Amino acid sequence: MRELTTLLICGLLVLDSAAADGQKPNIVLIMGDDMGYSDIGCYGSEIATPALDQLARNGLRFTQFYNTSRCCPTRAALLTGLYSHQAGIGLMEGDHGWPGYRGTLNKRSVTIAETLRATGYRTYMSGKWHVASNKNPKGDISAWPIQRGFDRFYGTITGAGSFYDPATLCRGNTYITPENDPEYKPKSYYYTDAVSDNAATFIANHAEDNGSAAKPFFLYVSYTCAHWPMHAPEEDVAKYKGVYDQGYPPIREARYKKAIELGVTEKRWPLSKGLSWENFEHKAWDIRCMEVYAAMVERMDRGIGKIVGELKKQSRLENTIVIYLQDNGGCAEGYGRQNNSDKKDRFKFKAFGPNDLQSKIWPPMQTRDGRWVRTGPETMPGGEDTFVAYGPGWANASNTPFRGYKHDPYEGGIGTPFIVHWPKGIASERNGKIVHDPTHLIDLMPTFVEAASATYPVEHAGEKIQPMEGISLLPTLAGKKLERKAPLGFEHHGNLALREGKWKIVSMYRGKESRKWELYDMDADRTEQNNLGGKMPEKLNAMVAQWQKWADRVGVQPWPIQRKRN
Repeated sequence: MRELTTLLICGLLVLDSAAADGQKPNIVLIMGDDMGYSDIGCYGSEIATPALDQLARNGLRFTQFYNTSRCCPTRAALLTGLYSHQAGIGLMEGDHGWPGYRGTLNKRSVTIAETLRATGYRTYMSGKWHVASNKNPKGDISAWPIQRGFDRFYGTITGAGSFYDPATLCRGNTYITPENDPEYKPKSYYYTDAVSDNAATFIANHAEDNGSAAKPFFLYVSYTCAHWPMHAPEEDVAKYKGVYDQGYPPIREARYKKAIELGVTEKRWPLSKGLSWENFEHKAWDIRCMEVYAAMVERMDRGIGKIVGELKKQSRLENTIVIYLQDNGGCAEGYGRQNNSDKKDRFKFKAFGPNDLQSKIWPPMQTRDGRWVRTGPETMPGGEDTFVAYGPGWANASNTPFRGYKHDPYEGGIGTPFIVHWPKGIASERNGKIVHDPTHLIDLMPTFVEAASATYPVEHAGEKIQPMEGISLLPTLAGKKLERKAPLGFEHHGNLALREGKWKIVSMYRGKESRKWELYDMDADRTEQNNLGGKMPEKLNAMVAQWQKWADRVGVQPWPIQRKRN
């Protein structure tokens, strides 16, 4: 007990000194895309992620951090500190008429960038935006990054596409191509590298700009890795030759064992049900899919290392909060997994010129030199003329040890690694520690507001702003437990959940079937194998009532959503 008390005091002293010296911390918020809980080394993976593993060794890992289970809603909640419905993006980018489902970031919210810029921060973003329904730079761009608080932006407005020629590629508010960008001209273009390189450049430029160098900065790095399509340079894919030849089960077992050893899962939680490898027809193809996926993740980690390296070069790493997380669990979607060769003759492609924009984010589409982009089991992924997703078997492995996938409210859909590294704000005695408190995207805004001594606005740009929903995570940096007064709510595609303390309820949309709710004890059964709803109906019903109260408050509509007519 005495040792624990000393540790807490040490942690609090570090936090106090960081605030007392008047130096606001820089903040670098990094997010991966469509990756599962066990896809990085320090959470159980065989994939080489030395940069992230180093951040974890010298920082904290969280085991119960939650996203929303899908790209757009996660980004809306992350950026605003609100539930995604409150920010206007309860589903995706389509407009369904209801306030919670307009498909674009609303003006009753403020972004982290808008909040921090008001207190003297410079603000930068590199990567995927995906919270604006309009993609045309000649239309309404009020929900684009520059208009929502970022001083500089390089990246894509939409949510997916080729890693060799991404659609909606922008610098600031201007569409560009990999060939005509005046500021970034690599020998060979790969979007993950471009996101990393431009992020590192923003840090370097910040130090060189006399008007900015003395100011703190907020940098949001939003990768599309490892979202479909499976694209990666061949030299990185080759490193994983043979690693996945035995299929899904051995990888899941090895990750489960390693995750237990690392302390990010518990041996008492049984591994969730896996998918059959023996009955899968296209084994060589699926092996290649995972080899490319692993290469994509390693390449992202290398870029994160470059960003951290630039922070070290500028002597800023000590007082920079570096956070890593993912937008949803492993993706079982089938994009690109059906053969498209029968459609090839219907399209006649010509090579793009330097200024010609890639207009499609999925096939039918072409490479910049005019080749047809191929899909299906006959297509070994990796090259720019391929477009394949890695499928449910590997998504199941990515989400080890949990059940569920992207879209789902099971832990495999909403659980993410979460790493916090801040030498000046975390006592060295806490390095490598694990935080088990349930935490959520809505907690990022209050954390950054407190760390930066910023003021969250009541009004912004003439609009009344909704209050923050989350709580600051700073107590966890000092080893203290969080005190959350409200349960955490979830809804996406009619899939529902509520987490309160150790209890969680889940309901999956089953079409015309009457809705069924499940109840889980997350202390005893984090992999959600033992539904207690039948044994504890009173507890279940009480939590269902809590979920409904939350849903009514944040603007959830019954699924399927009926478009609101004005």
